[in-house]
Amino acid sequence: MEILTFAIRLSAALLFGVAIGIERQWRQKSAGLRTNTLVSLGAVTYILISVSLTGNTGDPSRIAAQIVTGIGFLGAGVIMKDGLSVQGLNTAATIWCSAAVGSLSGLGLFVEAAMVTASIMLTHIVLRPVGQKLNLLTFIKTETTQIDYLFTIKCKTEVENHIRVRLMQMLGNDEKLLLKSLTSDDTDDVTQVTITAVIQSVTRQDSLIERVASRLTIEDKVIKVSWEIIGTQSEL
Repeated sequence: MEILTFAIRLSAALLFGVAIGIERQWRQKSAGLRTNTLVSLGAVTYILISVSLTGNTGDPSRIAAQIVTGIGFLGAGVIMKDGLSVQGLNTAATIWCSAAVGSLSGLGLFVEAAMVTASIMLTHIVLRPVGQKLNLLTFIKTETTQIDYLFTIKCKTEVENHIRVRLMQMLGNDEKLLLKSLTSDDTDDVTQVTITAVIQSVTRQDSLIERVASRLTIEDKVIKVSWEIIGTQSEL
């Protein structure tokens, strides 16, 4: 295989992987820009290795089959069980699709790879609000428990607005959570402020709240982050 052909196919996989990853990063998903790009690059590289070593006499489909299996293990790593609900299936499926895009690029099927990339992005962008509306349709009345979480963040005054925006972004990406109130209070130290948020969930979401808290603790000039359950309410 000529180096120019290798470079073109590798670049195509890179661009398609970036396109998918940007949308996932914007949604603050665990597998974002770098993960989807690397999955696409990995898949195209294995296909190119097969083509380079065997030329026209080889069978790239054998490598493609192994890629499908390998990506299955990677996708399983992002799937988590929280009580009776399972999270991460959408992210795992996206990783799987990114590998398919990389494989198509490695075979030189650029138009097909672009079509799959566009379909993946449209699925996330268009079908997400449709899925949210469908979740609001209840055909069987079941007993639900609303839980109120109290979120407390102590940070430096100069980053208050940034932390408030980050918190709303992370909560807004999950339709299970509702931000009921968001306030700021001064502390004894004039250089610090305490941000308090009350978050409502229709089901227990301790692990999700803990992930949000963990992400906020690594933000610059954040001093302390804590959360607790302050109330529950059952509805039929």
